[in-house]
Amino acid sequence: MEKILIIDDSAVQAAHLKSILEEDYQITVVQEPEKGLEYASEQDFSLILLDVVMPGMDGFVLLKKLQEEVATRHIPVILITSLSDIENEQRGLTLGAVDYIYKPFHPLIVKARVNTHIKLYQYRKQVEYQSMTDQLTGIANRRRYERTSEQKWQEAIRLKVPFSICMMDIDHFKKFNDTFGHPAGDTVISSVASTAGSYLRRNTDFLARYGGEEFVAFMMGDEAKPAFEQMCRVRRAVEELHIPHCGSVSEWVTISIGGTTVRPKRGDSFGTYLKIADAMLYDAKRFGRNQVVWNNENMRQFKE
Repeated sequence: MEKILIIDDSAVQAAHLKSILEEDYQITVVQEPEKGLEYASEQDFSLILLDVVMPGMDGFVLLKKLQEEVATRHIPVILITSLSDIENEQRGLTLGAVDYIYKPFHPLIVKARVNTHIKLYQYRKQVEYQSMTDQLTGIANRRRYERTSEQKWQEAIRLKVPFSICMMDIDHFKKFNDTFGHPAGDTVISSVASTAGSYLRRNTDFLARYGGEEFVAFMMGDEAKPAFEQMCRVRRAVEELHIPHCGSVSEWVTISIGGTTVRPKRGDSFGTYLKIADAMLYDAKRFGRNQVVWNNENMRQFKE
C-alpha cells in the first residue's frame, strides 16, 4: 500500500483528508511543519499533501525545503489551500508542487488527483529503477551508486553511525576472458554479483557494479570489525562457488576486497574514503589477491 504524508496544522482538516484516503493508502498525519520535514526525510512516502497556510513555517517555505533535500526532492507534493489567486498558484508550481487542491474540497476530486499523482509517481519510479539497474547483473549500476552514495553518507552523518565503503574486483579477470571468452566472463560477473548481493540484503547495505569486473558496496551502522568479517564471508562464498579459472593463475575464480570504516562528520568527503577503500583493494592485490584488506577510522590496517 502506498504511503501518503499529510502536513496540516488543522487537526479537523487533516482528519477529513485522512478519512477520504485511508481506505486506499497508508496515511501519516503531522501537524508541525518541522516534524513533517523530518518524517519525509526518514520514511518512504509516495505523495505529500501540504497545507499552505500554517503558523511559523508556511507551506511555501516547507515546499522549498523539501525540494532542497536530496532525500525528499523526489516526493510529489500537492498543496492544499484556500488561496485561489493566480499569483499563489504560480508560486507553488514554480517551487515544485505537482498540483493544487482548493478548499473547501470535494472527496471525489481529492481521490482523483491523489490517484493520478500516485500512478505518475509509480511509473516514474519504475522507469528510474530500470535506468539505474545494471542489465547484466540486476544490481545497481554506476548511475544509481553515484546518486545513492551521497544520500547514504549524509544519512550516516545525521545519525552519527559508522559507514563502511568497500571495493571488490574479480581476480585475473582479463586472463579468464581471454581463456574462456566474454560470455563466460559475463556469467562470472553475474555469479559474483548474486553471491555478494545475498550477503548485503539489509536496508542499510548497498551493492553496485562499478564498472567491468569491479563492484562497490557500503554498509551503514556496522563497526569496522563486523563489516570486515562480513566481506570476508563474501570472499569465501565466491571462492566456494568453485568456478574453474585458468590453472596458471588460480584453481577457482576469486575476488579481492578493500574497505574502510569511518564515523563520518560534517565536512568529511565520501570521495576521500572511497579512495582509501580503493587503496586497500590495491593492497589486497599486492599481497597476493583472494583476500580482504581493511582500514578503520584510526588508520589501522588489518587483513584476512
